[in-house]
Amino acid sequence: QVQLVESGGGLVQPGGSLRLSCAASGSIFSINDMGWYRQAPGKQRELVAAVTSGGNTNYADSVKGRFTISRDNAKNTVYLQMDSLKPEDTAVYSCHADIRRSGFRRYADYWGQGTQVTVSS
Repeated sequence: QVQLVESGGGLVQPGGSLRLSCAASGSIFSINDMGWYRQAPGKQRELVAAVTSGGNTNYADSVKGRFTISRDNAKNTVYLQMDSLKPEDTAVYSCHADIRRSGFRRYADYWGQGTQVTVSS
């Protein structure tokens, strides 16, 4: 079994910062891409940021310059540092990882349970 456990969401004022963490655990052989998605009420889920195992990053245009994704491969953990938060960043943020389990040949998609981020004064 593999689990992704997120932490760090909450309520913050506009212009504030939050840091999300997502730790993968279980029978993991290796992890390719890790990333964060978000879904606001009435909207489709969208990619916020992703990072490869080699450290290459990709961001949604709406968060470039404000959010920073990073990962600690030794801890199987991905982080999302969110600065200069705006009300339109309010959403449920979910962690994603492309994981190969021990004893398996292929990679599969795994998701965290989601954490609420609310930006409001």
